[in-house]
Amino acid sequence: MKDNGVNRTFQAARTQELIYELKVQQAMTRKVITVEPENTMEDLRRILKEHRLSGTPVTKGGDLVGIVSIEDLIRSLLEGNSREPVQQWMSPSIMTLYADEPLVHAVQKFERHGYGRFPVIDRKTKALVGILTKVDIIRCMLRHLEINYHEQEIRRYKPSDWLAELVSDRTTLGLRYRIEGANFEKAGEASSTLKRNLRKLGISPDAARRITIASYEAEMNIVIFTAGGELIASIEPGKVAVTAIDNGPGIPDVELAMQPGYSTAPDWVRELGFGAGMGLPNIKNCSNEVKLISKVGEGTNLQFTVFT
Repeated sequence: MKDNGVNRTFQAARTQELIYELKVQQAMTRKVITVEPENTMEDLRRILKEHRLSGTPVTKGGDLVGIVSIEDLIRSLLEGNSREPVQQWMSPSIMTLYADEPLVHAVQKFERHGYGRFPVIDRKTKALVGILTKVDIIRCMLRHLEINYHEQEIRRYKPSDWLAELVSDRTTLGLRYRIEGANFEKAGEASSTLKRNLRKLGISPDAARRITIASYEAEMNIVIFTAGGELIASIEPGKVAVTAIDNGPGIPDVELAMQPGYSTAPDWVRELGFGAGMGLPNIKNCSNEVKLISKVGEGTNLQFTVFT
């Protein structure tokens, strides 16, 4: 899996970097308009019209019990049942997002399920803390793009060549990060810290974005499937090589694991918003070179290289 030139199959735009960097809580609407199960569909009509909404969560005593959309309202009106309670028309099967999970998981769920909105809950208390729509995501992305625009206009990033100016046969700067397995609250911290350091070193924006995305996917694999490991970045003139090492269960079929959508993540991990099966394919797409050595029962050594 090697490309000696520029990787033309994947160009990481700033928007692609942002969906990995931002959390759901940074994009969600915090002031949530809700209805009670006993409210009528006519009550719902007035609420949706007043607040210009296309749907809303249904709560009882502060607990999330369902979600009702404008489509449900239209069906009730067509059938002449506007006086019926919301609980007769709401969907009790609620798919939610956690406030602290990466925004990329929300984007994947919108694409996979086609929903118009997701209630957002706190991971610890399970309390409703917000609601997220596609419009919320777009607004959040535009806001952060605008914040960064002025800085990027003033400071044009250039590949740092100070390593090349040092006299040695081979000059390498190493950055090492420990990753704790099954700690989803800290998941992504290593790759985020690496990204900030790459920017300080003057690595080009596109290279830094691809490294960040690939590092995040590698880090999540360690968090999900192992008791822990390390992320090691070796920075040289013209390239950055990142190695993800763990002593986990290993990968029985590497070729199968590289296929988009394939995942061995258990259901409880998927319920947390992780394990979508895009980790290794995304790493391959972001990198110029990928080397993967994995032995069942011994662990995995994954190295990817991005030319800068």
